[in-house]
Amino acid sequence: MLSTRIGRRGQIVLPKEVRRRIKVQEGDQIAFVIDGEQVIIKPITQSLLELRGSVPVSGQQDFDAIRQQVIGQRAARDSQDAG
Repeated sequence: MLSTRIGRRGQIVLPKEVRRRIKVQEGDQIAFVIDGEQVIIKPITQSLLELRGSVPVSGQQDFDAIRQQVIGQRAARDSQDAG
């Protein structure tokens, strides 16, 4: 088992062996997946932009309309949370 300390501002250093095993280096992004009492560290290897087109869809997609729909849904949810 490898361990590290949490710094004053909540920062941690991933041990070299962990960085090597998950193939990350300075500047790479990682995700923290919380599963009950466990936290899983996973490298983020692709951005959403890189995944664009990887899911087949029928017909043209209106991204501006989709974006506006998401903005509207978030605004509605935020107003419910505030009330």
